[in-house]
Amino acid sequence: MNNKKLWGGRFEKSTDEMINDFQASINFDKRLYREDIEGSIAHAKMLAACKIISADDAQKIIEGLKNILAQIDGGNFNFSVELEDIHMNIEKALTDSIGDAGGRLHTARSRNDQVALDMHLHVRRQVEEIQRLIRELQKNLVDATEKNLSVIMPGYTHLQRAQPILFSHHLMAYFWMLKRDYDRFSGVYERANIMPLGAGALAGTTFPIDRNFVKDELNFKEVYLNSLDAVSDRDYILEFLSAASILMIHLSRLSEEIILWCSREFNFVELDDAHCTGSSMMPQKKNPDVPELVRGKAGRVIGHLMAMLTTVKALPLAYNKDLQEDKEGLFDAIDTVKFSLAVFAQIIAGMKVKAENMRRAVEEDFSNATDVADYLVKKNLPFRQAHEVSGKLVHHCIERGIYLKDLPLDEYKTFSDKFDADIYDAIKPETCVNARNSLGGTSTEQVKLQLEHARKFIS
Repeated sequence: MNNKKLWGGRFEKSTDEMINDFQASINFDKRLYREDIEGSIAHAKMLAACKIISADDAQKIIEGLKNILAQIDGGNFNFSVELEDIHMNIEKALTDSIGDAGGRLHTARSRNDQVALDMHLHVRRQVEEIQRLIRELQKNLVDATEKNLSVIMPGYTHLQRAQPILFSHHLMAYFWMLKRDYDRFSGVYERANIMPLGAGALAGTTFPIDRNFVKDELNFKEVYLNSLDAVSDRDYILEFLSAASILMIHLSRLSEEIILWCSREFNFVELDDAHCTGSSMMPQKKNPDVPELVRGKAGRVIGHLMAMLTTVKALPLAYNKDLQEDKEGLFDAIDTVKFSLAVFAQIIAGMKVKAENMRRAVEEDFSNATDVADYLVKKNLPFRQAHEVSGKLVHHCIERGIYLKDLPLDEYKTFSDKFDADIYDAIKPETCVNARNSLGGTSTEQVKLQLEHARKFIS
């Protein structure tokens, strides 16, 4: 019998071909090749430093692994489903290339702690890339904020016009959401920055290894102090998917607003032609497909989080094959988040703001009604009474088909003798906006303060 499995010594039969296909992970975990080789080089150096293998064998292993890396980078490496995963594919190629020395690489190591190491390295690297993309989107939000600093729009609650705000203030709300996303990914990095190699299959190893050597070689902050925990921990992946889901929810919310703003009903912004598509039937259409897709992909990433939570919720210690399911969802979430961030940065950079339409919307509503109440309070009327007067004024204007700015002063005075000619200045959109100068408010001064803090973060 010809059993090609590297672990096949105990078996008398070859693995069924359908079972091979079912359990093989090489079609998706081959993207871990760089991390696998990086981890193996560090492991070989440690084995030599601890005199577990010879320095000569270690050098052959390292050179052989670098050659394999070059082959894969160049597209000249044949991945085999028969060899199941990235680890076995690389080890078999190494042994074929350098002989017995290649077979010594797996000394004091299991695939369990090897794959755990690869995943920690991969998540660390991807977190750094995602954080870079978050900053790029934040920079474009800051640029759009500075460009449109004086643009006034209606602020909404319940999707009803509420109070005038600066469009720049609205954009900066997403900057701070993204800042929290950035910080959450920093936490993910911290939890991924623990080195599992040396845990063996579950119980450690009989060889006199130096785990701190590998930790330092791969720039990890610390090592797992429990071998069972080291091979079974997927918390950092759960945290990654959680952070990714929250980020995608933020992008989905922004997508929804941009979709609304692009509609004829709002007509607040227009996306660049390069970022939209048309209709195969309706010649007039300009569809905001990109934000619609990002909105849709948010559910996909949330789904990966739910799948991973379900996978690990009842697993006994230590390693179980179920944990192979940590990869496809994670990899897809990584690709989805990175692509969504990249395209959204372009959307914001190319977006045309229709300031006049926003201004018209503010002037043709009653979003300055709170300012009428505040005006009366500043003239010593209790707020509850002022609120009632303002509400009655709104009702009166609606019945007459006019807005507060159109109401004659003598009619104002029939509702309260505290009204004077300065009421018209008090309810101008600029006055309403800039009067809200409390910390974090929508005034120009406060938005400029936000920008100061934002520039420090992205610089």
